[in-house]
Amino acid sequence: MDVQTILIVDDDSEIREGLRILLSGEHYMILEAANGHEALERLTDTVDLVILDIMMPGLSGLHVCEEIRKRSAVPILFLTAKAQESDKLVGLIAGGDDYLSKPFSYAELVGRVKALLRRYCVYRGKAQAGALSRDNILSARGIRISLDYNQVWVRGQEVELTEIEYKILRLLMQNPQRIFSTQNIYESVWGEPYYYISNGTVMVHIRKLRVKIEQDPQNPRYLKTVWGKGYRFEINGQEEL
Repeated sequence: MDVQTILIVDDDSEIREGLRILLSGEHYMILEAANGHEALERLTDTVDLVILDIMMPGLSGLHVCEEIRKRSAVPILFLTAKAQESDKLVGLIAGGDDYLSKPFSYAELVGRVKALLRRYCVYRGKAQAGALSRDNILSARGIRISLDYNQVWVRGQEVELTEIEYKILRLLMQNPQRIFSTQNIYESVWGEPYYYISNGTVMVHIRKLRVKIEQDPQNPRYLKTVWGKGYRFEINGQEEL
């Protein structure tokens, strides 16, 4: 298997060194950036994960994340001293995939890194090569989604989804008309125990997914909200071309 590459972005050289030592010991290739501008310069298609500090002078981690999302769906793990749920939601809205508050344990860091990399490689097909089989394509109302890799087409145009957005869409499309509560979605997609504060995390990703696949995100035709119950993929409707 190819060595996976992690880009560490933090203005604190001691933190970068500590992360490099820890993750190098797990056999990852490590790239480092001391600020946001350097991070954007070092980001290439070979990077499999970005560990990004939020509080940096100059270009903040949130702005770096937004710029990354304009050209890549690489998973982003925010690393920050802020631990409030509102701060977490801001990071997710900017395009982050996960959030780790300082101080953190070695086991927690490695666990989150491995989970993000595993999902990214599986759902974007980075660990495999070859053409998609038509048998593994699910189609409904103008949306086509690969059930093997993170590839989605809306009205004939391929759209770039993060791995979390892809997993939510795949879950709902494979079970059309079924209502999924936020707890159902969180535990199925994140694979972690659900807590009430997880509601906001799910809502942020649903909102971002609607922006990418709906013609009018404020009046969604696909990802319907069932008030007080959850969300469903609406299968009844005219095929959109």
